[in-house]
Amino acid sequence: MYIGALTLDILLGDVRSLKQKRSVIRPLVAEVQRRFPGVAVAETGHLDLHRRAEIGVAVVSASAANCGEVLDACERLVALRPEIELLSARQRLFNDDEE
Repeated sequence: MYIGALTLDILLGDVRSLKQKRSVIRPLVAEVQRRFPGVAVAETGHLDLHRRAEIGVAVVSASAANCGEVLDACERLVALRPEIELLSARQRLFNDDEE
């Protein structure tokens, strides 16, 4: 069993309040969940900053290759959104054999 984790650091465009931030982040999280129903996704960081967001994505799979493919697709989906700038993306892969 493999567990893949993706952390996306995002800069939001013309956002001036936390309320506007939510109006951008909620649909983004919902779209990732809709397009990839097997993943868990949530806003995980920069909660008190209105122009920054951190999105976490997790997937469980029988193969490392499948984990990587799903996380790459999630990253592309987020990166192609015109209203945000993807500052960084970090993928990690965990195996149940690791201690």
